[in-house]
Amino acid sequence: MNKNNNSLDNIRIVLVNTQFPGNIGAVARAMKNMGLSRLYLVNPGCSLDKEAYIRATSATNILENSITADTLSEAISNCRLVVGTSTRDRGMSLPLLTARESGEKIASEAVNAQVALIFGQESCGLHSDDLQKCNFHGYIPANPDYCSLNLAAAVQTFCYEIFQATEATRTQLNDDAYEYPENKDMEYLYTHMEKVLTDVHFIIPQHPGQMMERIRRLFNRARPDQKELNILRGILSAIEKNSKPQE
Repeated sequence: MNKNNNSLDNIRIVLVNTQFPGNIGAVARAMKNMGLSRLYLVNPGCSLDKEAYIRATSATNILENSITADTLSEAISNCRLVVGTSTRDRGMSLPLLTARESGEKIASEAVNAQVALIFGQESCGLHSDDLQKCNFHGYIPANPDYCSLNLAAAVQTFCYEIFQATEATRTQLNDDAYEYPENKDMEYLYTHMEKVLTDVHFIIPQHPGQMMERIRRLFNRARPDQKELNILRGILSAIEKNSKPQE
């Protein structure tokens, strides 16, 4: 368990390919308003210039301590819960959570684990490949005729719900909660599964189709805990061992 007296410290805000430094500064300010401090920048399209620091006002420490990653997988590798945000479902069939439900889910799991909340590029949001790495799809219920919020406003809304939910659950800690695997361990599972399914000719390398994408969606919805993940890896290892030609 990664229990922390301040569970907000276990929550990271991840911005993917952000294009404008002022938006990053405004996000830092929104985070600090709600007690969040861990900012990850994935392949940013800009640098943290003077505008970023002006927009951050008293949250410049969040900019100074931000972590830059080349890929989303790198930024969320040790997270046990990943919520991607988007105004569109993109046909991914992930379980949907409103901003309020996202805040409650994130607050409850951040007591014992690292959690990531992901926001995409200003102009197009999260790509489908990024949402594939998430357990849930968070969205903000808004006017259906104009539901697109600017980046800082979207972050502020989710962070507010996280803060409120955290305050409500501080005295409801559950040490017996399921321990979910880190994101990198799920990636190991998918790599292992693809190899085994290819070895037994279930996946044809020349015509793989969308098999692994669908498998990812299945497990993202199911969210196996650590013990269940170990069982799955054991099953795959047994298939590997028993599918080898006998000497």
